[in-house]
Amino acid sequence: MEVKIGVQNAPREIVIESSQTADEVESAVAKALEGSSKLFSLTDEHGRRILVPAERLAYVEIGEQAVRKVGFGAL
Repeated sequence: MEVKIGVQNAPREIVIESSQTADEVESAVAKALEGSSKLFSLTDEHGRRILVPAERLAYVEIGEQAVRKVGFGAL
């Protein structure tokens, strides 16, 4: 699923494809914002970890689960 992360005082947003579910991403955001974790952490599809300081989060946009199409078909 595609996740867009807005960071304060940064001109561009961070866009990653994550294998985590929407509920897992939402709980990670909630933990970071409530103060139990000082970092917002996600793992992308390639196993790389993205860490953003919780006080710098501007927004997190959680996209829909991507369905990969297989085969040839008319568009």
